[in-house]
Amino acid sequence: MSMTDTRTNGDWAVRVEVAPWRELPDETAGWMAAHLPTVQRLMADAVVREVPEYARPGDPLYERVVEAAVAFAMEHFVRLIDDADTSWKDVRQVYFDVGYGEAVEGRSLEHLQNAMRIASRIAWRYLSTEHEREGREMAILGLMAEANFAYLDELSRAAADGYARAREKAAGEREQRRARLLGLLLSETPVPANVVAEQAAVAGWKLPRRLAVVVLQPWQGHGGEGPAGLPPEILTGLDHGRPCLVMPDPDGPGQADRLAGMLAGWTAAAGPAVPPEQARESLHWARRSLELATGGSAEATARRTSVLVHAEQHVPELLVAEGGRLVEIVAARRLAPLMTQNRSKKGLSLAYTLLECLKTGFNATDAAVTLNVHPQTVRYRMAQLHEMFDFDIEDPEIRLELMLLLSAWIRQAETA
Repeated sequence: MSMTDTRTNGDWAVRVEVAPWRELPDETAGWMAAHLPTVQRLMADAVVREVPEYARPGDPLYERVVEAAVAFAMEHFVRLIDDADTSWKDVRQVYFDVGYGEAVEGRSLEHLQNAMRIASRIAWRYLSTEHEREGREMAILGLMAEANFAYLDELSRAAADGYARAREKAAGEREQRRARLLGLLLSETPVPANVVAEQAAVAGWKLPRRLAVVVLQPWQGHGGEGPAGLPPEILTGLDHGRPCLVMPDPDGPGQADRLAGMLAGWTAAAGPAVPPEQARESLHWARRSLELATGGSAEATARRTSVLVHAEQHVPELLVAEGGRLVEIVAARRLAPLMTQNRSKKGLSLAYTLLECLKTGFNATDAAVTLNVHPQTVRYRMAQLHEMFDFDIEDPEIRLELMLLLSAWIRQAETA
């Protein structure tokens, strides 16, 4: 009993045999078996001659592999015609292994498929010629052609499965090696440079002169283990459950803009560029920068429009945050006069003004641009500030201290 698939084409039905070898007369197997030695030789020769990737002069072992694969398939095909219930297990395994081997050797599956098509065409050309020369029934020729093409489809599918499996395995192994490399780079315990270099070579990752670690937090409505579609030179993984990246040569031309363009839906913080052996330091400051940017909350992240924060652009704030309670205590004492003004929020305005003046070298015009006020307003506030404090707020020796303390005081005042 044959298995068929009937489809409609216009006004007439097309009967597609799923297993067309079931329709061939019993004597077909014997007729084809008699021609097998010639057919197999022609097929193997054509593959080696017509497919450059398989042309290996002086490599008899490889030629024997091609001949064996062709012979195995043709002999199974003849047995299938003789007995349609013949097992496919062995021949599928052979072509699964062939496809697997193609992937391991780094060739495209297209080369194998091309070789199989050429071999099939050669076999069909020879057999159809002999069939006609011997005056055999022409109706059988059509069934033989259909069986030939259907059989080729089965072998191609097995080879494609093997190829895909090898690629999946290689990708999995590659990701495991890259994950191990990321773990070594970010290890809290120092790892010898030669060990890192060896693992980088195994993972196929070119160890850069400098790198930066980037940590990520999703915006509301986004998520996952990290951004998709990142280029292969960027290592990806998790840092305590939070997505992180290792960006090679972050100071290269256009690298910052390129990275920012990949992070839609995420707030990211990049640590400073460091040699590979100092990657842990870059991670530390990336973490602190992300805390600074988001306040440690997803809600704060959702309100931000900035995608990428660079630790090196926020040194004062990071130093203040790192100083912790000591900075808060000193700020409360040193900037105490601002507290009395803050009940009416005037203290915040004065603090912002003093901070911008410190940054601009007490240039009222430049500070006014940032504060979006008139320069005269800046001068008026500075006059008030001079009266409030019992020390010279323009003393160069305390300028850095004041900038750090003001950053801490402003943060406290804004949340009070």
